[in-house]
Amino acid sequence: MKRITLLFFITLLSSLVLGQKFTISGYISDAASGERLVNANIYETKSLKGTTANNYGFYSLSLPAGNIVINASFIGYEPQFLTISLSHDTVVNFGLKLNSDLIDEVTVVGTKSKVEETQMSVIDIPVQKLQSLPVMLGETDVLKVMQLLPGVKGGTEGTSGIYVRGGGPDQNLFLLDGVPVYNASHLLGFFSVFNADAIKSVKLYKGGFPARYGGRLSSVIDMTMKDGNMKKLEGNFTIGLIASKLSLEGPIVKDKTSFIFSVRRTYIDVLAQPLILALNANNGEKVKAGAYFHDLNLKVNHIFSDRSRLFFSAYHGKDKGYMGDKSTNKYELDGYKVNSEEENNMELSWGNTIASLRWNYLIGKKLFSNTTLTYSNYNFGFGMEAELNDLIEKTREYNFYKYYSGIEDLSAKVDFDYFPLPGHEIKFGAQYTHHLFSPGVTQLKFEDMTSEMKNVLDSLYGNREITAHEMAAYIEDDMVLSPSLRMNAGIHLSVFNVQDETYLRLQPRLSLRYKASPDVSIKASYSRMAQHVHLLTTSGISLPTDLWLPVTKTFAPPISDQVALGTAINLPRDLTLTVEGFYKTMENLIEYKEGATFVGNSTNWESKVEKGRGWSYGAELMLEKTVGKTTGWLAYTLSWSQRQFENLNFGNVFPAKYDSRHDISIALTHTFNKRIDMGATWVFNTGNAITLGTREYLGADVPSIHDNFHGRPGITEYQGRNNYRMPPYHRMDLGINFHKQKKHGMRTWNISIYNVYSRQNAFVLMWDWKREMHTIVQDGKEIKVMGDKTILKKFSLYPIIPSFSYSYKF
Repeated sequence: MKRITLLFFITLLSSLVLGQKFTISGYISDAASGERLVNANIYETKSLKGTTANNYGFYSLSLPAGNIVINASFIGYEPQFLTISLSHDTVVNFGLKLNSDLIDEVTVVGTKSKVEETQMSVIDIPVQKLQSLPVMLGETDVLKVMQLLPGVKGGTEGTSGIYVRGGGPDQNLFLLDGVPVYNASHLLGFFSVFNADAIKSVKLYKGGFPARYGGRLSSVIDMTMKDGNMKKLEGNFTIGLIASKLSLEGPIVKDKTSFIFSVRRTYIDVLAQPLILALNANNGEKVKAGAYFHDLNLKVNHIFSDRSRLFFSAYHGKDKGYMGDKSTNKYELDGYKVNSEEENNMELSWGNTIASLRWNYLIGKKLFSNTTLTYSNYNFGFGMEAELNDLIEKTREYNFYKYYSGIEDLSAKVDFDYFPLPGHEIKFGAQYTHHLFSPGVTQLKFEDMTSEMKNVLDSLYGNREITAHEMAAYIEDDMVLSPSLRMNAGIHLSVFNVQDETYLRLQPRLSLRYKASPDVSIKASYSRMAQHVHLLTTSGISLPTDLWLPVTKTFAPPISDQVALGTAINLPRDLTLTVEGFYKTMENLIEYKEGATFVGNSTNWESKVEKGRGWSYGAELMLEKTVGKTTGWLAYTLSWSQRQFENLNFGNVFPAKYDSRHDISIALTHTFNKRIDMGATWVFNTGNAITLGTREYLGADVPSIHDNFHGRPGITEYQGRNNYRMPPYHRMDLGINFHKQKKHGMRTWNISIYNVYSRQNAFVLMWDWKREMHTIVQDGKEIKVMGDKTILKKFSLYPIIPSFSYSYKF
């Protein structure tokens, strides 16, 4: 009997032990550099229960006790298998090695199969392969690559602005290490502010937004900077036609503390100045003119333990354009002597400064926390000064004008990742942001000085600073409901207080994925987004004079509701096809009144704009190949984007400026061998909508812009807002890289050609008149008279542009 009882208790104890679950957790990193691998996959090989590492490479997986085999993997790396006897909570860190057989063949466009992902309308940008695609003037640009994706449209030719699913330029949230970047453009949009050498990952959300994001209607571009190599010092420098850059990264304390530093500068001003001086050498003037930008990225991180890690990251960028002249006037006319010195200067500058301090702390085996303090500043300034010194009369006149504006944010937030079960992750957190808006201040100064007296006028006017407080909280649950069905559901709550007005917005989010077969999934999503800032803009390019302003009592926060339905299919030959349809509505949009403009003066801006609504809908297709010597994608978008304002266009619906019916883009890279790879892109779209006059009426006393050219007054009739389509736009770019292994590193020559077949794409269209002879019949006789013929004139920007760059990685 005792033996039976003992056997019973042993069996019961064994059952309890085997029935117990323990947690295995840790980090997944690159074995060579120590860089954490974002969204790496890990699963138990028998039950196939698994999870995905978070943005800091952390994973947590609860499994039954016993002998188990764990697989950790990341695209482009060799999978790592580990056998564990799981009898208690265990910490296991994985260091994955690059797959030497695939290094030259794999394009990392995602860390998880699109069939497996819960989220839809999300694309990981292939940062590792950006250098293989053609570049303009030798500078790789993340945002210009983004313009090649479905649902994303570029703005003016050659610029890096983006318009996502019918949204405006202010509806995109750019995050760099979690910090908002308000102006993403250098040189009026010619380059973006994001240096590809410093970026680790880029993720674009066009819809199906997770609850942790908020603040913009149309997209979130979440970028993460590299952490820096924990093992060894390495670097890269590049010399291009108009810009050069240098990056360094490495350990401060090996396996404990690392850094990355990257700096970039253009030298258009340096190259142009000798030519400007030569052209003005004979007229006695000293002339200077130029434009340039510089930026730098810095990140330092320290690992205190497996539970605690601290990050500091910063970015500073500045653009400057200037023009000036200095001359001496010395002559005598009819006994009147002149001897004076005159100097005129003009300067335009703008830039971003951001910083973040982030602390990762592992509270428990299943709970990961991230506490962050951030700072973001965008400022713009424009100044002119003129000085005249009369050397004979001993007088001085001085005139000074300066305009400046900006926005400054201070923010604190805390985020948590909780892993209760395999296939189940809960994210929650809260944030507070203090906004300080400087909508626009003008300073005028005038000095008139003689030998006997001095008159000074110094005045300051414009809008006062506006303070706003923004709070947000969210909870987001990603879980497996069944072997075929997965859900991501959440809620985002925002509270915005400005000028004694408080807006509370509840924003639900839901994404569903149904796996119909191992290679086919069907997805659906709904998301509501709220935005608490407006961008006053008068141009299609990213002018620094565009103003960020808060919502007010008159103009409530814009709201968008978006639904999407689509499918992801794994095809033979390593192809993946995604097809999505979407419908988005937008309320509380603003647009300038008819004839109203903003030129450096934000006073009473509310009286210059109208409130309305918009909507966009369409379908997107993307066929991509991620493995093999030839990789890339084909993207097609069919879409409509429309607006309606009660007091604009007679209340009728009109197309948005960047409404384009058809957009096609192809991006391909091919690796011939370890020494040569090549990239090609081709884009086509049906042209933007513009407002163009349709008829000219002549009148005796009506002034017209055409008076200067023809001496004939007239007025122009417009049939509607954005009533005309620009001609179709298309362009092909090619690029090739030549690599050579040197003693201390890798040398790369890049040769790129922008607009290979020199397509003269329309940049501006305008009516003009051409004088020519034509025949008329008068009193039964044909006579020849000189008359005007109306023609539509096209102006183009860029013909074929070859460029090259040299880089060395050590």
